[in-house]
Amino acid sequence: MKREISAGCVIYKTDGDGTRVILIRPKDRDSWALPKGLVEPGEPTEAAARREAQEETGLQGNIIRKIGSVKYTYTAKWENPPARVFKIVTFYLMQHTGGDPKLHDWEVAEVMWYPLDEAVSKASYSTERKILRQAKTILESKPTAQSVHQEEKSS
Repeated sequence: MKREISAGCVIYKTDGDGTRVILIRPKDRDSWALPKGLVEPGEPTEAAARREAQEETGLQGNIIRKIGSVKYTYTAKWENPPARVFKIVTFYLMQHTGGDPKLHDWEVAEVMWYPLDEAVSKASYSTERKILRQAKTILESKPTAQSVHQEEKSS
């Protein structure tokens, strides 16, 4: 079985409308997901998460903290012969700072902001709904970029 290591983000912003997060609809799929992608050789997962977020959504932000990791298997039907893949994805909480969602890459059909609770319901994959619920718990504790550095020092 092949193995893949990926990284992704829950990109959020809080304003007068409350807290909203980004979901993407990958091209040629009827699903809503969090932005994520493969970690390149030698690339730290946090850097990969930030890069993938920008590529897939057109948005930039500051990583606040690690949310957690999910593990699953899938079949890569495009390979000949199709191959089973074991995948680990590490997700980070990222505070939106700029960018334009119209600048997403070719792999993505649509980028949308959703109220956090609606995003939990809208996300197509149970593992990502769990990550969104964990992000909500973290956001309710009012994280800041400073809290990341305090957490890193105490580790």
